[in-house]
Amino acid sequence: MPSVIERRTFLLAAGAAAAFAQSPNAQIRLGLIGAGGRGRNVMKEFLNDPALKVHGVCDVYEPNLEAGLSVAGPGTQAYRDYRQLLDSPDIDAVLIATPEHWHHRMVLDALAAGKDIYVEKPLCHTPEEGKELVEAVRKSDRIVQVGMQRRSYRLYHEARDLRRAGRIGDVRMVRTYWLNTQTSARAGEFKGPIDWKQWLGPAAERVGQIPPNATHFFNWRHLSDYAGGIVIDQGAHIYDSIHMIMDAGYPTAVNASAGAADIEGIDQPLSVVVIAEYPQKFLATFTINYHAMKYPQPDDQMHSYDGDKARMDVGREFLRIYDAANPSEAAYSKQQPGGFGQATTSHVENFLHCVRTREQPLAPIEKGFQAALVLQLANRSLATGRRVQWDANTLTAYA
Repeated sequence: MPSVIERRTFLLAAGAAAAFAQSPNAQIRLGLIGAGGRGRNVMKEFLNDPALKVHGVCDVYEPNLEAGLSVAGPGTQAYRDYRQLLDSPDIDAVLIATPEHWHHRMVLDALAAGKDIYVEKPLCHTPEEGKELVEAVRKSDRIVQVGMQRRSYRLYHEARDLRRAGRIGDVRMVRTYWLNTQTSARAGEFKGPIDWKQWLGPAAERVGQIPPNATHFFNWRHLSDYAGGIVIDQGAHIYDSIHMIMDAGYPTAVNASAGAADIEGIDQPLSVVVIAEYPQKFLATFTINYHAMKYPQPDDQMHSYDGDKARMDVGREFLRIYDAANPSEAAYSKQQPGGFGQATTSHVENFLHCVRTREQPLAPIEKGFQAALVLQLANRSLATGRRVQWDANTLTAYA
């Protein structure tokens, strides 16, 4: 089979980029790769753009493919192999919403095919994959947005601006948490045909050609062969928010501790504490505990920025500042009900704007890698029992 690069060159991609830059209202033809629940929900946000058309939907699990086609609307082409979708000259951009273990390969193939890319987080499965993706995007002219929607959330922009203005003083520690409850692996059974070999993809090198396994399919986020666990699935959002608000990027070192992975069918822990060190002279801690009580969504996570003048608390839908003179009462308080849901809408809008104008998106590839990297290093720390250091110049980890 000819390679995607042979079928679609970067020279042609450059021509497409120029055409969009000259026409800010140009129609964009989208292809969806991965039509599970998240993929379908984000595709709905794309469909809010009147100049966007979903040309194709791809999934290896027939019920998801059918559901995706239903959302996309009449006339949408069905694909069961993403490489055939990428081959289509009728697709300008792709939304990749597959399990984590496929992101790296699909982004590289989409770049080679000359497509602009919106890829769900976490960006990649290992630091080595992230380094390769960063280098590949730097050599291309493609627009790549990672699905970390807090970068498009005005409440978080305000928190960043307040910190930059010195409102809370010098920040040497950021404390964050995410709480939920989970007592078992997700139950499920296949409701239709699945191309299991293709779903395994890059993970087949680790797990072999096992028969179709519903536990793996419905719990991939919690299995190390396919993903980095709940600590990276949720932590990528948290650390990306910290990076944005603190104007930080790559950490210098990461250390982590975890409780036992004691739920049958899951090999990743659900209670983890991560400590990341940054060259800006602050520590960022993240505590995720899925053995906690169940909280209403607006209250299940929070960031505390401990400044020497004040503490700033940022949640899903609130921002509060407590001054040193009166730490028991908020000196500044803002609520933004529904704002968290709007963040995904704004993030998709930013991507489509950049596809048309060729401006850089709010969550470019390097930011996506920086957020995922912290948790990948945390998992290495858990595996080795050691603090793991990072060289931002060479993009390599060392103990």
